[in-house]
This record gives sequence, C-alpha cells and structure tokens, in this order.
Amino acid sequence: MSVVSISSSEYARRRRRLMNEMEPGSIAVIPAATLQRRNRDIFYPFRQDSDFYYLTGFSEPDALLVLVPLREQGEAILFCREKDPKLEQRDGVILGPEAAVTTIGVDDAFPVADEDEILPGLLESRHRIYMTMGEYPSFDARILSYVAHIRGRESGGAQPPGEFVSLKHLLHEHRLFKSPMEIALMRQAAEISANAHLRAMRKVRLGMLESQLEAELVYEFMRSGAVAAAYPSIVGGGENACVLHYTDNNCTLNSGELVLIDAGCEYQHYAGDITRTLPINGSYSPAQKALYNIVLAANKAAIELCRPGQHFNAPHEAAVTVMVEGLIKLGILQGVRDEIIANADYLAFCPHKSSHWLGIDVHDVGDYRLHDEWRPLQPGMVLTIEPGIYIPRTAQTAKVPEQYRGMGIRIEDDVLITEAGYDVLSSSVAKETAAIEKLMQVQ
Repeated sequence: MSVVSISSSEYARRRRRLMNEMEPGSIAVIPAATLQRRNRDIFYPFRQDSDFYYLTGFSEPDALLVLVPLREQGEAILFCREKDPKLEQRDGVILGPEAAVTTIGVDDAFPVADEDEILPGLLESRHRIYMTMGEYPSFDARILSYVAHIRGRESGGAQPPGEFVSLKHLLHEHRLFKSPMEIALMRQAAEISANAHLRAMRKVRLGMLESQLEAELVYEFMRSGAVAAAYPSIVGGGENACVLHYTDNNCTLNSGELVLIDAGCEYQHYAGDITRTLPINGSYSPAQKALYNIVLAANKAAIELCRPGQHFNAPHEAAVTVMVEGLIKLGILQGVRDEIIANADYLAFCPHKSSHWLGIDVHDVGDYRLHDEWRPLQPGMVLTIEPGIYIPRTAQTAKVPEQYRGMGIRIEDDVLITEAGYDVLSSSVAKETAAIEKLMQVQ
C-alpha cells in the first residue's frame, strides 16, 4: 500500500477558499482540541479537532488558527505551544511557532501564551467573527470576554465586532466535497478496514469473546498504518447485534448465532466504516440466510441509487422498500407495502437511516437538506450505505416467527459519488453468504 499525505499547499488552498467566502471586514477563529483527562494524571489519546485539522493538518493540542482576510501583515495566523525540552522529553516533539510558519504554511505564528495579548487586537475593528460556538465553552467565554473588553473602550474610539456568524455553514460545505488527495486517503482507510473485516471472517471461532474478535480488527488496523479505530468497534454476538451502538464486546460467541461487526480504522484522520454480519459457526441457517439476503438486496438497491442527481434520501427509500417487501414475504410484517412505509410501521425492525456522510469524522459534516429539500448527490461526496434489520426477543416481537427472533443484521459499505455514478470503496469485503462462508473456512 503506497503512502499518501495531504500537502501544506492543499491546506493553504482550503484556508484561501474559506477566506474568499467570508464577508469583508471579518475574522475567523478556529480552536484546536485540548487534552482530555482520563483519570488522575493520565489523558485520553489526543485527537485533533476536525475543522482545525482540515484547515491546518496540525496535530498538536492547545492551538488556535485565526484567519484575517486582507490583513497586510499576514492573513493566516497560528497560535501554538512553544518549544519545551522537558515537556518534549516526556510527550514528544513540539513544533513551536518558528517552525510552524514553514511547516504549516501560515503567514505568522505566536506562542499560545500570547493569545490574550494579541488576539483582542486582531478582533478589534472587525465587523464579524466567524466561529463555531458551543463545542469549546471555555474558548467561547474567552472570545466573549475579549469583545466585552473592546466594547468597554468604545468611548475612546475602539470598534468592537458587531456580529457573530456560524463558521460551520461555510466550512462544512467545503468538507463535504473531497479532493483527489482526500479520496486517496479514504481509499486507504477503506482498504485497511476491509482487510480487518476479512481477517475477522478468518479468525472468528465458537467460544471466542467478542473482545478477542475486536482485537483481531485492531491488530489489522495498526499493522497497516492506522493509529486507531475511527470509532468504538461494535462486535455484537447474538442478540447484542440488536443494540445499534453496542460496544461492551464482552460476551461469548455462541453456536447458531450471528455476530455483527461494525468497525473501521482512522487513517491520517480519515475514517473507514464497514459492517458485516457473520454466522459464528461458519454457515448461515436457512432463517439467517433469508433475513440476511433481504438486507443484502436492500444494500445493493441503495448503492445503485448513489449517483449524481439522485437526492440524498433516495438510497434509503430504496432500501426501505426492499426490506419491507422482504419482511412481508417472511410474515414478519403484515399489510400492504406502501401503507406500512407511509405509516412507518417498519421502524419496529428497521429503526435507522441507511446513510450518513463519511470523511474526517465517521459521521461527517455537511447538510443533508438544502432549502428543506433532500440535497442532490454530487461527485466528491462520500457516504455510507448501511441498511439493517433487528428483531430482539421482546414483547413487541412475540408474534414474529421464532426462527427470526434474536437476530440483528446490518451490511454497510463506503461509497464515493463519481462523475459516472459510484465507486464502492469497501467492495473487497465479501458480503454474499457463499463468499463469507468460504472465507470462514480458511484457518
């Protein structure tokens, strides 16, 4: 697998594009993420804020990007930690402001400790502040205090910003459309994730713990260059698969049951997201195969509508239609297809949407609707296709034929919208029942 990375010039183009769309006389402030305490003096592994990373490629905590269009002394300004030999000996290299200018490609860089001294002056005389409020309350409070301080000097001629504008409307629209290099990274994230699922198919055994199967996934992620899973892996055996975001992964895999694996790696900050549902003993029972093939047909029907011009919800609508028809044939749903869909009666067994955006975040950003209408799919968008049917053993499913109860089945692929139609990035992972059973025979 070749190693690709996004260049500093692409990050600079992203910043330029954003500044070109900002109103005249405005400023944008984008904070980095901070370290989060796990317990005592131990912190969770650091993961950079996605918006900040999209504009900088910078992976250190406690930083701030400021964009000031048409500022003569420099438009892109980074605040970051200073070099500190003792801290670097403990935690690793710190880039520092001096190296940031050439490495990150910003116009200027200052120690983050100087933010209180420098940032208020940058805010003054700017009409609008673009920022995403609510994600970092302490940072929001600092910005508001700076503005309040400027307002306190209005009688002396100070000009405070008069308006706060949400940054995410502009920035998240940019993130929705992937560049060629982003697509290359997402292909690698999907390839690594796919190989992990193939490994899981070969390694699953009766009596394993769900966590042991998860360990096989993580091993494949990390040996292939991914630093971590893109989200907590779901490895749900039996009825655990009916819990949509099950992550305990601490039960035994039992004969005659299915195991649902929803897992993807994060490769250079880009996520893979794949789901497959396997027979723990290596072969699907007739009832399992019947229900599985409904979900598989829904997955395929949805992917066929992942084309430019189709609206975002069209794949989901196709998946629902296929699943409702299949559940009627099995006697799990009773009634007329269109009435069941109109009344949303299918939600008892198909409770979630079939798609979401995919990118730097596993549930990536971007509006699903424009002007109250589902937005059309366009080349460069990447989305998941993940229909699912879940039949837990509850009072609500008491009338369902017993052979179908206690099953959760989901099949998820990563799909790129192209000029010609679509490209399934996760296509190397088997999803036909015969292909899965064959792979599971490999020791």
